[in-house]
Amino acid sequence: MSITLNFELNDRDLAHFQDAAERSRKAAEGKSEQEIVDCAVGLLADAQKVHIPDFIKDRLLRLDDMIAMVRDTGWALPEDDKQRVLTALMYFCDPQDVIPDHVEVLGFLDDAVMIELSVRELKHELDAYDDFCDYRANEASRRGVDPATLGRTDWLDGRREELIERMHQRRDRDVGGGYGRSSGYGGSGGYGAPGGSKSYTRSWRPGGFKFG
Repeated sequence: MSITLNFELNDRDLAHFQDAAERSRKAAEGKSEQEIVDCAVGLLADAQKVHIPDFIKDRLLRLDDMIAMVRDTGWALPEDDKQRVLTALMYFCDPQDVIPDHVEVLGFLDDAVMIELSVRELKHELDAYDDFCDYRANEASRRGVDPATLGRTDWLDGRREELIERMHQRRDRDVGGGYGRSSGYGGSGGYGAPGGSKSYTRSWRPGGFKFG
């Protein structure tokens, strides 16, 4: 038997998490790109050692995607865009969690909330990266190559440039729009959506989180 629980964060709740994110960013000042990524990777590694609910796993998969966006040599984010992702990842360098990670079942709930907020902030980045990964996987299959062996290639660069331009246009259009619908698993029929099927699939990307 399973039950569905829905909860809503009001403006005061959101302000609490935004303040926590700002404290984390200040604490992470001076850390290198690799150190920030390592903090997020460490969170995923810890999460795989304990039992966590599926709705938290769904969010951790998206954290894995954010890490992949920075690591993926084929995607090669422009520096300003990479910094947006790294700023989101800084929260996971703060050892002072709202809920300690060792707490059974709910220890990663605050991390899931922060990931959700980051996913909404980086919606267009994640959408573009998902499309890029799908394109790479399909083209690699057609060409008979392993997508994991591909870095920068001319045929990938053309699609990459189109998607990054689209990402910038959509992000500029949405400036000032606040938090939108979650990317990847939200909405009708999305992964983990109420009443929907688990339709969110991930093409190959340099990730490390094991869903299971």
